[in-house]
Amino acid sequence: MTATPPSGAKSMRTPLGRVRNHGSAHSGTTDFWRQRLTSVAMILLIVPMVVVMMILLGRNQAGAAQILGSPPIAIIMLLFVVASIWHMKIGMQVIIEDYVHDGKLKLASIMANNFFSVTLALTAAYAIFKLSSGV
Repeated sequence: MTATPPSGAKSMRTPLGRVRNHGSAHSGTTDFWRQRLTSVAMILLIVPMVVVMMILLGRNQAGAAQILGSPPIAIIMLLFVVASIWHMKIGMQVIIEDYVHDGKLKLASIMANNFFSVTLALTAAYAIFKLSSGV
């Protein structure tokens, strides 16, 4: 089923664009749904994260390291960090695509955003793995 314009109006979309249901960006709503998915993941993971933070209150460094080093806590933290960074990356990319109009600057900004996001995720994952392995 294709989208048809109101009676008498001419559509500005090409026939192929109507069939594929993509907008002018040619990517559909992929970023929109990925950002919603990461939002739901963060909402579900925020409750365990708050519980972990409340457990850590009043503990010294050794006690905190012992709690944060347990595998279930490490998995929850890793999932939360990955979802948060992915959400941030998508949001910043959408902002860059919408508000940076110079092609070269847009490309450089998107590359910097990707590099920063990957670096942040790898750093956080390394810290969590190091803490959970007891090294």
